[in-house]
Amino acid sequence: MKRSFIREILEAIDEETISFAGGLPSENLFPCEDIKTATLKAMENPKIYQYGISNGINELRAQIAQRYTNEGFPTTKDNILITTGSQQAMYILAKYFEGKNITIEEPSYLGAMNIFRLNHLNMQGVKLENDGVNIEAFEKSFKDTKLTYIIPDFQNPSATTYSDEKREEIAKIIKKYDGILIEDSPYGELFFDKKNVSISSKLPKNSFHLGSFSKTLVPSLRIGWIRADEELLKSLMIIKESIDLHSCGISQYILTEYLKDEQKYEKHLQEIRDDYSKKANFFSEQLNLIMPEFKHEKPKGGMFLYGTFEDEIDTFALVQECLKKKVVYVPGNQFYIDKVPNGEIRFNYTHSSFEQIEKGIKLIKSCL
Repeated sequence: MKRSFIREILEAIDEETISFAGGLPSENLFPCEDIKTATLKAMENPKIYQYGISNGINELRAQIAQRYTNEGFPTTKDNILITTGSQQAMYILAKYFEGKNITIEEPSYLGAMNIFRLNHLNMQGVKLENDGVNIEAFEKSFKDTKLTYIIPDFQNPSATTYSDEKREEIAKIIKKYDGILIEDSPYGELFFDKKNVSISSKLPKNSFHLGSFSKTLVPSLRIGWIRADEELLKSLMIIKESIDLHSCGISQYILTEYLKDEQKYEKHLQEIRDDYSKKANFFSEQLNLIMPEFKHEKPKGGMFLYGTFEDEIDTFALVQECLKKKVVYVPGNQFYIDKVPNGEIRFNYTHSSFEQIEKGIKLIKSCL
């Protein structure tokens, strides 16, 4: 079992390296003062230092549940399980479905694929199109697996957003075969135009909807969650308790205090969307200007831009040359089950400045 290429890359680079590799949010947008205020307030409560309940503190689960309900997806705190980041949520689910067959997108999120391999899930890849998975291929695979993991909102790595039509088709297929959907949505709030309706909302008893505050607030709190039918969550509690008893109580109480001012959080989310939209547009413009042979679609949200070279270029070999010039990205082959080299690249645009974006693309161009 190999480590994540992205984690290895992050450890190999230094402060002089322009990194388009990791899915890092912009540190300039962290609401430091607001979190400091929430922390000082939370620290006044002695309960913050005590063991907590395994599914997460009640108030935080209720806050998350209310956001779902406000969006038209009726949810109570009993439908929410707090996890140590959404990565732990995926591990819990992979352990629960250990040894099963599972339908995934190709390309797909590297972190999930590594977890699935570790838990002996047999992955069946279905090709992603520009508006979601190929429906015919998805149904053929899902008929066999009755379990799927997908990222419909600004997908990692491809930045693909599922159309309303394909969301409906997928929901129908899952209902038809009475299967299970694992819907990963760490980027759902990072939309540039509109928020999409989750597929899980059409399948409340047949879905696990995964969320996280790592991309919308700060990663170091390590707070994610699973939204699911109460009976489904009960099946996961034994696994959660065997891992860490409960997620960090201090982080949960800080986050609860911060979320009490809902307008402040919404204002923060809009600031992120505005900043990331400008960076996505600039990154796309610079690619078209400096490296037009790299074909891509401008993102509609999220943190990534994905594309491929017109000619057959091994982007895994290319990134080794780019590292020597202090610029790095993630080659597309890392997001496929068989990892065969290809001409695809995933770029992260949220963590770099406008100057770094322009300079970094020029450095990559010089390595071709």
